[in-house]
Amino acid sequence: MASSSTTQQLFQQFEPELLKKVQQVGVIRKFKAEDFLMQTGQQIRSAVLVLEGVIKVFREDDEGNEVFMYNLHPGEACAISMTCATRQLSSQIMAKALVDSEVLVIPVELMDEWALKYRSWYQFVLETYRSRFEELLDTLDHIAFRNLDERLLWYLKQHQKSLKSNFIKASFTDIALELNSSREVISRLMKKLAEKGHIKLHKNEIEILNLKM
Repeated sequence: MASSSTTQQLFQQFEPELLKKVQQVGVIRKFKAEDFLMQTGQQIRSAVLVLEGVIKVFREDDEGNEVFMYNLHPGEACAISMTCATRQLSSQIMAKALVDSEVLVIPVELMDEWALKYRSWYQFVLETYRSRFEELLDTLDHIAFRNLDERLLWYLKQHQKSLKSNFIKASFTDIALELNSSREVISRLMKKLAEKGHIKLHKNEIEILNLKM
């Protein structure tokens, strides 16, 4: 059973009856930082709502290269998990906890029923699709139309915003995989940012000082 205080705070838009059902049937799952919630090919049988932490959603090719899609924060849901669950499809994406996180899983068989019965759930699902689509467009814009140095800045700002922290635990190799680049190129760009006083480099951690250019 989900915590009533947490769900009430995060999903205030739900009708009282729906909120009660969410608390009754929702199952809380906890993940440590770097744990995977979903992997490519996994059968999805539930919708995932974030209660605490940050979940990174991304794609990975056969060679292990990553393409960042979006981050999920408390009060948000994974649109792809909803689509895969309702259509009984296997996941085409990966989802990983960036920090210790909690999610609420809702059984797939309830999603259609709730969409017909509760207007707030129907609107929540539509808003989830809209928000994730806009975030995907933003990611696509940066991948397709920005130089690598601009994409790196965007990456740092996105993580700073998502984690609400000036410290990002990531190696140059991790960042290179996400930005489809090489460790050497990322290392060179990072050192330039450090020389200009924008960041400070630690072992497997980046401290953001000032990213205003």
